[in-house]
Amino acid sequence: MGDHYWIRAARRRDRDLERSRLALPPALAVLDAHRRLRGPYTAAGTLLRQIAPDALERLPELGPGHNIEILAAAPELAGAVPSAWTSLEWTAAKGERTRFYSRLHTLNIANGLAELLRDYLAALGGGPRTLVVENLHEADPTDQEMVAVLLRRGDLGGLVVVAGTGLDPVPDPPGEIAISLARILDAHARRVDAPAAPEADGPEPRGWEYVDGDGTSDDPGVIAAYHRLAPEERARLHDLRARALTERASRGEKSLTLGAIPYHAEHGSDPAGAGLRALRAAMDHCRGIGLYQAAAELGLRGRALVDRSSQEELWWHFTNATSTTLASLGCADEAEAVYEEARAVSADPVVHMELAYGTAMLYARHYPEPRRDYQRARAWMNTSIAFASLLPDPKQRAFHSVFGGNGLALVEVRQNGPRQALRLLEDGMARLDRELEPGEHVLHRAVLRYNRAQVLGMMGRLEESLEDYTAVVRLDPDFPEHHFNVGNILRRLGREEEAIAAYRRALSLSPPFPEAYYNLGDARLELGDVEGALADFGYTIELDPAHVDARVNRAGLLWELGDAGAAWDDVTEGLASAPGNAHLLCLKGRLLAERGEPDAAREALTEALGHDDRLAPAWALRGQVAYETGDLPAAVHDLERAVELSDAPEIRFNRAVVYQETGRHAEAAADLEKILATGEDPEARTRLIACRTALGVT
Repeated sequence: MGDHYWIRAARRRDRDLERSRLALPPALAVLDAHRRLRGPYTAAGTLLRQIAPDALERLPELGPGHNIEILAAAPELAGAVPSAWTSLEWTAAKGERTRFYSRLHTLNIANGLAELLRDYLAALGGGPRTLVVENLHEADPTDQEMVAVLLRRGDLGGLVVVAGTGLDPVPDPPGEIAISLARILDAHARRVDAPAAPEADGPEPRGWEYVDGDGTSDDPGVIAAYHRLAPEERARLHDLRARALTERASRGEKSLTLGAIPYHAEHGSDPAGAGLRALRAAMDHCRGIGLYQAAAELGLRGRALVDRSSQEELWWHFTNATSTTLASLGCADEAEAVYEEARAVSADPVVHMELAYGTAMLYARHYPEPRRDYQRARAWMNTSIAFASLLPDPKQRAFHSVFGGNGLALVEVRQNGPRQALRLLEDGMARLDRELEPGEHVLHRAVLRYNRAQVLGMMGRLEESLEDYTAVVRLDPDFPEHHFNVGNILRRLGREEEAIAAYRRALSLSPPFPEAYYNLGDARLELGDVEGALADFGYTIELDPAHVDARVNRAGLLWELGDAGAAWDDVTEGLASAPGNAHLLCLKGRLLAERGEPDAAREALTEALGHDDRLAPAWALRGQVAYETGDLPAAVHDLERAVELSDAPEIRFNRAVVYQETGRHAEAAADLEKILATGEDPEARTRLIACRTALGVT
C-alpha cells in the first residue's frame, strides 16, 4: 500500500474536513468528478484545463504527444494541441462509419494522461504533490479508470492521490472492464472513514441551490427543498440553468454539453424536444471517440424519453446506437434485449437488416467464448444480407450487402478457417469497385483490405498480407492499428528493425498501449538488445500489471542476468493474477531449485506440467532436479519426455549424462554424437570417448 488515501463519508463536507487534518504534500488540484457536471472525464478535463497552459509552455511536446488524451478529456483545448481526429473514419459521411475504437481505448487514454502528468510533475519539480479527486462514487467510469491508474502506477514522482467517496461500495460499471477502482482502492490506498459532523446553523436550504449545483449536492436539506418545489418551478429552474450553461458552451466550454446541459434539458420543460436533442448530441460525441460507458448511459436515458410512435427516426437512432454501444462494452445480453424489443415493434426492413447484423455480431464476437454460436451468427448475417439485397438504391444495396459479407467473413474465420473468408472479402472488394465510384465508401474499402490482410496473415501468406497492410497505411496513415499490424507481419518475416520502427509509429499516433511495448520488447530481444527489452517489458507491466507474457519474459531475462530476487518478484506477481500459467510455474521451479529447495521445485514443476504437459523446459528441469536428488529413474523418464518435445542440445546433453550414469552407454553415445554434429563441445567429446571406451569401441 502506498501513500494514497481513500476518504469515505456520506457528505462531502465531512470528507473535506477529514482531509484538512491529514499531513499532505502541496496540492496540485482539488477536483470534483461528479459526472453530472461535465460527463466523462469531468475530473480529468478540469485538471487539464488548469495545468495545460503551464504544462504546454514548459513541455511543448506534450501537445502533439498526447493530443488524443487531451482532447478526449478536455475538448475546450482544441486550439492548443493538434487535432486528434485525422484518421479515415472522421472523413466518412453520415451512416458510412464502419470502424470504432476498442473498449480498451479509455484505459489507454488513462495511461496517456498519467504519462502527461508524470512528465509535468517532473518539470515542475519541488517534490511530491497532492491530487484530490472528490465524488468518485458519482464519477463516470472514465474518471474512475484514470484515478485507478494513478493509484497503481509507481512512476508519478511521489504524487499522492486522495480519493473521496460515499460510504457504499464503489460499484464497477457494467460490461467488461480492464481495471476496477474498487479493487485498486482496497489495494493501494489507506482507507479513512470520516465522522459525520453535526449540522451547522444557517439559512434554510432552497431548492434552486440543487439546480444551480447541477444536481450534485449531497446536502439532505437542499435535496428535500428541491423535491418540495412544484414540478413547473423545477422545470423552469432547469431551463434557466440550461440556457446559462449553453451560453457558456457556445463560448468554448464544450464539455458542458456532455454533462450538465443534457441533465438540465431532460429535466426542463421540453424533455422530448430539447432534452432528446442534448442527449443525442452528447451520446453521438461520446460514442464517436470511444467513451462507451457514457454513450450507453446517455442512450438509455434517451430511450426512456423518446416516443417511437411520433419520433420514429429518433427512436431508431437511440435504439441502434445504444444497443451497439452496449455490445461494444461486453453487455451482450443487454444489447440483445434491445434488439428483441426493437424487432417486436418495427416493420421497417432497414431496421431489421441492421438488427440482424448486430445480433450476428453478438453470437460471433461479443458473447464470451462458451456462449458464442457461429451457426446462429451465420443465420442472422444471412438474414441481414437478404434484407440488404432488397434495398431500392443500387449503391446502398451494394454497400450493405458487402458490409454483411464482411461480417460473414468473420464468422467463416472463426468457424471454418480463412479460405472462405478470403473469397467473401475479395468478392466484396470487387463488387464495390464495380458498382461505386472510386471516392465512395473509402473507409469501408480500407476496412475490407485491412481484413484481407489479416486473413492472409492467418494463412501464412505474409508478403501478400504486408502488401495489403502497407496499402492501407498509405490510404489511412494516421490510424495506429495499421502500423501495429505492419510491425507484427514484419516480425514474422524476420525484419525486426523495421518492425520496431512500425511499433514506434503506432505509439506516436496513439495513447500508450501495452501490446505495442510488449512487441517492441520482443523485437529488441531478437536483436540482442537486452537492456531495451527489459525496459519495454517493464513499461508493459507499468501499463498493465496483469500482462502475463511480459512478466514471463522479464522474469526470464532477470534470471539470466543473475537477478534472482527481481525474477522471483515477477514470478510471484504474475502468479497472483495468472495462477495456472505454466511458464511462470516453470520459472518458479527453477528459482526454487537454485535456492536448494528441490521438493518445492518439483511441486511447482509438476503443477506447471499439469497445465501444459508439452512444456519441454519443465520436463527437463524436473528431470534435472530428480538427477540432483539421486532419483535417476525419474530423471530418465522426465528427460526422455523433454527430448521428445524439444531437440535443444542442452536437454539432450542432460539426458546423455543420466544415460551414462545409469550404464546406458550406447544411448548416451547416440545423444552425444548428435550434439557434436551441431558443433564442437569439449565436455560432450570427453563423455563420448568415455562411453565408447565402456562399450569397447575406439
